[in-house]
Amino acid sequence: MEDEKRKLKPLDPIRDVAPKLVTLTEDVLFGDLWQRPDLSKRDRSLITVAALIALNRTEQLPFHLALALENGLTKDEIGEAITHLAFYSGWPTAISAATIAKKVFEESH
Repeated sequence: MEDEKRKLKPLDPIRDVAPKLVTLTEDVLFGDLWQRPDLSKRDRSLITVAALIALNRTEQLPFHLALALENGLTKDEIGEAITHLAFYSGWPTAISAATIAKKVFEESH
């Protein structure tokens, strides 16, 4: 749990605005839901990245792309998921996701 909280530093700017939202994110979302054993963290990352792309939630995408890499998805798998989603969520969402993924991949080396 402490390791997960360390990763959630992007939430620090809103901690004083919506402290309960941050607590729920840390304790329920990442402390409980992401820890459930019936899906691997890798699978959860793939599902989350796909949902964020399909819903065009680009602000959350960099964090979850980096987490997906940490959770075992490869850059090639992420690229393939983005390509696949172009036909389901639309070309603009895929192009936006690919642009963001490129930046995340460059930062992750």
